[in-house]
Amino acid sequence: MATNDTCCSSAPYFKAHEGKLEALKTLCDQLVQKTSEEPGCLYCGFSFDGDQTFCREGYENADAWLAHLGNIGEIFGEMLKVSDLTRLEVHAAASDVPKVRKTLGDMGIEAQVFALEYGFRK
Repeated sequence: MATNDTCCSSAPYFKAHEGKLEALKTLCDQLVQKTSEEPGCLYCGFSFDGDQTFCREGYENADAWLAHLGNIGEIFGEMLKVSDLTRLEVHAAASDVPKVRKTLGDMGIEAQVFALEYGFRK
């Protein structure tokens, strides 16, 4: 079964620097508030396990996710001062994978980018 689902989701993982977990949590809250105003955002949230942080977020399509990157650039930069980005996965429609890879490459961010081939969205 092929898919017509265009959802683009990303899963960044962060590790807080020593003594910086509360600062990271403050920035996560700011990012969620800012992201909640984006028209193409379907969901966004942060989970914690000790000093490890996971963000789950989904967007209507890759263009909405790329717009999100531009919207949160300042907060993301602050997050990288108090934590390390330890892993990033992006899941996008196969037709969007090249532009996602190019944008991340231009930003100097390593990610594993998956092409969505099968599925459905209700």
